[in-house]
Amino acid sequence: MPELPEVEVTRRGLAPHVVGQIISAVTVREPRLRWPIPRAVRSLAGRKVRAIRRRGKYLLVDCGDGHLILHLGMSGSLRLVPPGTPAGKHDHFDLLFGDKCLRLRDPRRFGAVLWTRGDVDRHPLLAHLGVEPLSSALTGARLHRLSRGLRIPVKQFLMDAKRVVGVGNIYASESLFRAGIEPRRRAGKISLEKYEKLVAAVKVTLRAAIKAGGSSLRDFVGSDGESGYFQNHALVYDRAGMPCRRCRTPIRRIVQGARATYFCPRCQS
Repeated sequence: MPELPEVEVTRRGLAPHVVGQIISAVTVREPRLRWPIPRAVRSLAGRKVRAIRRRGKYLLVDCGDGHLILHLGMSGSLRLVPPGTPAGKHDHFDLLFGDKCLRLRDPRRFGAVLWTRGDVDRHPLLAHLGVEPLSSALTGARLHRLSRGLRIPVKQFLMDAKRVVGVGNIYASESLFRAGIEPRRRAGKISLEKYEKLVAAVKVTLRAAIKAGGSSLRDFVGSDGESGYFQNHALVYDRAGMPCRRCRTPIRRIVQGARATYFCPRCQS
């Protein structure tokens, strides 16, 4: 599933090409995504894109009198293709900008194309989201405060979008390794000092992933059609049985919340 780095890579790839441009046409081939594409989306022609920003794993396209809310779902991608490029089986939605076409490809149809005229940050999909991990608002003190009294493992805590938004499975494992924290430890038992290390590790991990174009384990590609390569340099993720890059101890794999967790039993004691 595309996570924060993949969505941010997409945003950065699209922004220079569509911000300031006029939507000249809209094509909806398949309206049945995770939620039906609203009829209002078909009437966006003539609007100017003022900005594209990211909130968690959502892309918010500011059209002046409202926002287009885009989500890549589990297997989606947004690509810029030449107008007239034949649509494939899973190419469900196009925004045309003169000599550019922004196309949503979503094989599993778990993505979203929505429209709101209200305060986009108060939209039901966004209002409950937690702090952005790359913002100055995420601090060790904040995580320490939010975790008090919690018995859940720290990895699940870190991946809870109501507390911190966008730290997906790969990046949680990598961040916990960098911080030297065992993923099964209770969130409420971790010290302020450790949370300060974890926040620093989260920021380093996410920035490295964005620089690498995200992670392409299955379907994800950026707006230029290129795959990300962060997974090729992962410290622990998907390296079960392989030697730790620091101490050479074999990396372990466990399952937490139906998701694979990877860690070093020596470095993360």
